[in-house]
Amino acid sequence: MPQLLHLDSSADPVRSISRQVTARFSDGWHSIGTDHSVIHRDLHLNPLPHLPTSALHWAPHLRTADENVEASAEALQIELIQELISADVVLIGAPMYNWSIPSTLKAWIDYVHVPGITVPFDGDTAPLVGKPAVVVTSRGNDYSPGTDAASADHTTAQLRQVLGVALGMDVHFVPIDLTLAARVPALAPRIPQAQANLEAAFVAVEELALQLGGALPR
Repeated sequence: MPQLLHLDSSADPVRSISRQVTARFSDGWHSIGTDHSVIHRDLHLNPLPHLPTSALHWAPHLRTADENVEASAEALQIELIQELISADVVLIGAPMYNWSIPSTLKAWIDYVHVPGITVPFDGDTAPLVGKPAVVVTSRGNDYSPGTDAASADHTTAQLRQVLGVALGMDVHFVPIDLTLAARVPALAPRIPQAQANLEAAFVAVEELALQLGGALPR
């Protein structure tokens, strides 16, 4: 049974653009068939605690003798990692907050990026290599390649490094720029472009949902 792990991290459950786009992907996934299941984690409404100890950065066999981990924290990390590994596709809503990712999403990354378990360190352990990940990145201004602000997009680079390089996942980015055009007066002339960007994102995730869910050829 194909399973989607759907993560949202926007702090705005009502007006969030990233949530609108990830929901469109999830709807497309569900439409393929009743066997296509979804595990949804709302990292804002149900935030994960920050790591209580740096020992959780390492697999148990790589921890030093004096590094102790509470059983509840260990159990949470195991749950999150198993959830990630068991998913056939991972969907992440990652709005840009102050030129980076929300702290709630960073907390999730800190739990699942573990040398010796999800990242090769003292062996060939790499359970996530090739697993598809769709990252929806919403940005208030225009950070598309070639713009003056492109170099300030630290969201895409960070997630490409963690998901694509370190974990070895097959990452598909769906950016939506100018999400603040209707709210910031200086961006108002670009409202039509903002609307076009959103529509293009809807089309992109609908196609990706069908492709990655097996309903269309990749």
